[in-house]
Amino acid sequence: MTRDACDLDFDTAAALLAWQFDLGVTEGIGDAPLNRYELEAVVPKPAAVAAPPVIPAETDPVAEARAMAAAAHDLDALREAVTAFPHCELKRGARSTVFADGRPGAQLMIIGEGPGREEDQAGRPFVGKAGQLLDRMLAAIGLSRDNPDPARAVYITNVMPWRPPHNRDPLPEEAAMMRPFLERHVELAAPDVLVVLGNTSAKTVLGQAGITRLRGTWREGFGLPVLPMCHPAYLLRNPAAKRDAWADLLDLRARLK
Repeated sequence: MTRDACDLDFDTAAALLAWQFDLGVTEGIGDAPLNRYELEAVVPKPAAVAAPPVIPAETDPVAEARAMAAAAHDLDALREAVTAFPHCELKRGARSTVFADGRPGAQLMIIGEGPGREEDQAGRPFVGKAGQLLDRMLAAIGLSRDNPDPARAVYITNVMPWRPPHNRDPLPEEAAMMRPFLERHVELAAPDVLVVLGNTSAKTVLGQAGITRLRGTWREGFGLPVLPMCHPAYLLRNPAAKRDAWADLLDLRARLK
């Protein structure tokens, strides 16, 4: 036989109540008696769950870069477009957007790979040891960044305007999304000749890599004559390659004249 609830002592009743709480009961004692026979027989339907929001298709960063670059009608507008481009993760870790240096309208435009630590700090391309070597190389054939004469001036930029972490090479997808900006940069700067320094710039402009094989042979990219050359950073690590670099500089000087 069952034990009447009125016969329960306090401790037993409290233990039973605690046990019900452990089972998930949210209200131990109601304010009024509840007649279960008077409850609604049919369980109410749950409220309709709102449909998940429609997620737009993934943005094509190359297509957006192409549109932004085409809308830039001068170099200042292009600089603003590059700075505003939201899809390259390198931008998040960079201190500066390194756009260009030298004289726009110069006969020669040089395209490097990407800024290093010194360039990121200064906001200008080729200012570290490799850049200092590049300046000496250009001076050896009568060229400089700040020369007022377009025939003896140089305009310099990079494929990537933001420093890759630990100075690693830019990834192919990073270079691909910045290529439309670079192509528009060349159009607006309007040089007669391009020099591409290193594998990344050769791949981006010419569609070919292997700079030690490509160097010293004139090719065409962006509708202009292009001379691939070894990057000055490579020359610092491999001094024996400076002989080939000097031959390339002499070839470049002859072409510019």
